[in-house]
Amino acid sequence: MYSLLSGLSVIEASSFVASPTAGLYCAQFGAEVIRVDQIGGGPDFRRWPVTADNNSLYWENLNRAKKSVALDLARPEGRELLQELVRANGQFITNFPVGGFLSHDTLAAGRADLITVRVMGWADGSPALDYTVNNSVGYPMLTGAGPDPVNHVLPAWDLLTGAYAAFALLAAIQRRATTGEGGEVRIPLSDVAIGTVANLGGIAEVLYSGENRPRLGNAVYGLFGRDFVTRDGKRTMIVVVTPRQWANLIAALDLGDAIAAIESERGISFATDDGLRFDHRDALYPLFEQAIAARDHADLAAAFDAGGIVHSPYRTMHDAVQDPALVANNPIFGSAQNPSGFAYPAAGAFSTIPQAEREPPRPAPLNGQHTEEILSSRLSLSSGEIARLIDAGIVGTANTGE
Repeated sequence: MYSLLSGLSVIEASSFVASPTAGLYCAQFGAEVIRVDQIGGGPDFRRWPVTADNNSLYWENLNRAKKSVALDLARPEGRELLQELVRANGQFITNFPVGGFLSHDTLAAGRADLITVRVMGWADGSPALDYTVNNSVGYPMLTGAGPDPVNHVLPAWDLLTGAYAAFALLAAIQRRATTGEGGEVRIPLSDVAIGTVANLGGIAEVLYSGENRPRLGNAVYGLFGRDFVTRDGKRTMIVVVTPRQWANLIAALDLGDAIAAIESERGISFATDDGLRFDHRDALYPLFEQAIAARDHADLAAAFDAGGIVHSPYRTMHDAVQDPALVANNPIFGSAQNPSGFAYPAAGAFSTIPQAEREPPRPAPLNGQHTEEILSSRLSLSSGEIARLIDAGIVGTANTGE
């Protein structure tokens, strides 16, 4: 947690990954993020992984450091309260549909300088998820080595879209500060995905070659990079990106003469050309497989580290969590009182600012935990009026919302 965005307040009405991620990143930099949900929780409130008591570990981590207001959004009065909160606040993050009671035009009718950042599936408003967008842009057909497509489990487009949405919010706030103009920024997952394909040269590649990139398993396209198995059965990934790393890798494995023989036979030099190492992997891989299979992982790791060679053994997530460098001794982690009651390392801001003091991570809120506070401070509702809304079931608190 840092206080770089102290003084910024954002209303968030969202679910699943992308839109909550945008709010989370703002909160981790000190913004007050007020999440508004249906009483009892939105559609992602119990999303897996969950504890034995059905508390979502996913939800309480994507919503750390936020405040919670619970409303009955199925009723007109609950919707009107959300609209009033958005207008009073001035900044809004959502993945609700373009139309309806949270359309930008409807909200901006009461506040012309309102900024709305809207995460979408497709640009035409039709729904999509990370896993379907990923299929649409072709990545599963590049993944793996067999004939069938391979879906990855990391929701990359959700996470990129969430980060882009947080950036877009701050960009829109900067424009408003200089021009006084509000507006809506729409960020479809599909555009983030296909735009990223373009940024990485993928569109140009297939149009230039007229072909799809071949499926390479764990080999890295255009570089010398692949997984190998050591004598003691450790599978490790090795990737070479500089001439120095290539030279040091050859020296560490004592392959200088064998590599020189291939270069002489084929009339090439691998010393400074990534592409040649990739193109001639048919000759190189067997040499490295044999050399690596003759050494134990600890021995190789020490030699690779000394040579600045990029490598990492394959580990389970459980193994990674036990790594002190990644978790226990990593300053991005701290402790927090989690709504689930389960104690575990909680992540704060991923960045480190040496000139600023890092604050500990904060917990996610209980559903409706801050309802009374926010309705009183933002909408100037009296305690009597808030009590009436609670009794009528239009708003919920931490006691009524679960």
